Amino acid sequence: MTEAVEQIAILKSPLHETQARLQATMIDRDGWAVPKSYGDARVEYAAVRESGAGLIDLSSRARFLVSGTEAVQFLNGLITNDMKTLAVNQWMAAAFPNVQGRLIASVRVMHLKDEATGRNVCPTFLLDTEAATHQAVLKNIERFTLAGDFRVTDVTGQTALISVQGRAAVEVVRSVLGDTAAAIEPNRVDMTNEITVIRATHTAAEGFDLIVSADQASKLWDALQSAGARPVGYEALETLRIEAGLPRYGVDMDETNVLTETGLDDAVSYTKGCYVGQEIIARIKYRGHVAKKLVGLLFEEAVTTRAGETIKSMDGKEIGRITSATYSPQLRRTIALGYLKFDYLTPGTAVKVITVDEEIPAHVTALPFVHLAP
Repeated sequence: MTEAVEQIAILKSPLHETQARLQATMIDRDGWAVPKSYGDARVEYAAVRESGAGLIDLSSRARFLVSGTEAVQFLNGLITNDMKTLAVNQWMAAAFPNVQGRLIASVRVMHLKDEATGRNVCPTFLLDTEAATHQAVLKNIERFTLAGDFRVTDVTGQTALISVQGRAAVEVVRSVLGDTAAAIEPNRVDMTNEITVIRATHTAAEGFDLIVSADQASKLWDALQSAGARPVGYEALETLRIEAGLPRYGVDMDETNVLTETGLDDAVSYTKGCYVGQEIIARIKYRGHVAKKLVGLLFEEAVTTRAGETIKSMDGKEIGRITSATYSPQLRRTIALGYLKFDYLTPGTAVKVITVDEEIPAHVTALPFVHLAP
């Protein structure tokens, strides 16, 4: 009897051949082949943190076009932020909660354009989310396509997302896309040569995300690299992400977390009215507080700690757990993200992390660990 073994397809970025040409070491992350490093993660990290710019392929993030005269109405009932306040050529953070107020996915919503259809306005939005939450978001919005004038198109495979991060990001983008794109303000969207440009950081440094058609991705990448940006893989990006205090779905947050535990405060409107999970989220804000919250932990030196390890108070009470940890070259010590009980959230609070071999002292710190570079 032959046992059938299901083969799981690994998805590839439109830049996969470019990455092969650059001799990137590839890894599997959330079902995608992504570059771990282009040779030296330390040099890639330095390109962002020092005086240069890093070039990051984020094409594994899911992207959806949503349009229709009822798009605002349907989306507003599903996400935590207020679609009615999102003007054309702006973007905002938002989240999809379930009925218990727990996190299904964090997203960015970009308002691309409005088109008139008779007396009605037909807006178009671009949503993007992490690869880990691709199917969850698609499932949540697709079910409304038969309920009214609401259309959803998954454009992940037809587009690429390239990010430029670092102190020289503005100069690199100006060199390739011109002054208008380089001068775009935070939370604004610009269309330049059929490239969607938003000002966004994944690293706590200056940053731009560029969404381009898949067949133009390699050309844009090469132009940005020629302008001085250095390719950066996911090993360096993980350190940069933790330094920036940005939670990752499936690592620092998931469907077991109440949204307001995760620190995604800018994704929530408390004035918009009803949406899925709104009652729970509002009740926590106005009648009490979360039982735990994601915070930063700063160690005194370089130490070995990892996700899942227990955090205790100085008098031995179990008060939380580590979700992500890394050595920070910028701070020259180990840093971590973790959940702590409410009574221990004050920055400066002394705690200890329990490993197999020892108890390691640390203290609570505000996020991000590394602030936005000027």
